Amino acid sequence: MRWIALVVAMSVVAACGAPPQPAPKPTAPQNGGTVTRLSVAQATSRLAPIKRRMEPIAERECRARTKGTNCDFHISVDQRANLPPNAFQSVDRNGRPQITFTAALVSDARNSDELAFVMGHEAAHHIMGHLNRQQADAMAGAIIVGILASAAGANAATLDAAMDAGAMVGSRAYSKAYELEADRLGTVITKKSGYDPVNGAQYFTRIADPGNMFLGTHPPNNQRIQVVRQTAAKM
Repeated sequence: MRWIALVVAMSVVAACGAPPQPAPKPTAPQNGGTVTRLSVAQATSRLAPIKRRMEPIAERECRARTKGTNCDFHISVDQRANLPPNAFQSVDRNGRPQITFTAALVSDARNSDELAFVMGHEAAHHIMGHLNRQQADAMAGAIIVGILASAAGANAATLDAAMDAGAMVGSRAYSKAYELEADRLGTVITKKSGYDPVNGAQYFTRIADPGNMFLGTHPPNNQRIQVVRQTAAKM
């Protein structure tokens, strides 16, 4: 059925490196100025020293917290220079974890702490297996809704549509929880790498707040900042 293709497509998207959950777009600077956009080469250069410090720490945390997981992170800047501010975690066709920044996000970050926190957050998504968990959530949603629709006498077309909707709802059911989990572990990785995650989380103060939307993909910004502060305080 079509829902099977949908779940498979989610896996392919992850393997090709497309973002499973785009980050909210940053708002304009409060002082009314404009952000100077870096080229891909400039963004790569700015990210390089942070990558050198954080990559071995993230890989060490990955090996300590997982079993049989590929912990060889590849951290890079997306070569498509015109993409909006974003960072995302994915895996390539060989299962190697990818952390990808757009040049626009690197441009928008005010300091190394913000870039380090974003990097730690995305590494945490991989360590905690969020891509696989989200795909399993989507499949479970499709199956449950499909059973209900079938019991109600849905025809083939209606059943397919219902299962597609179930997959979407399932994929978002725990999305906010996954983001907060990644914020917590990302805080640990950031701090162990010698950066300040609390200062890094100030990035959330400059992006559009998604609020607490039903089936939203991200939790409210103030909740995320609070989680970072609480986690850092316990370290």
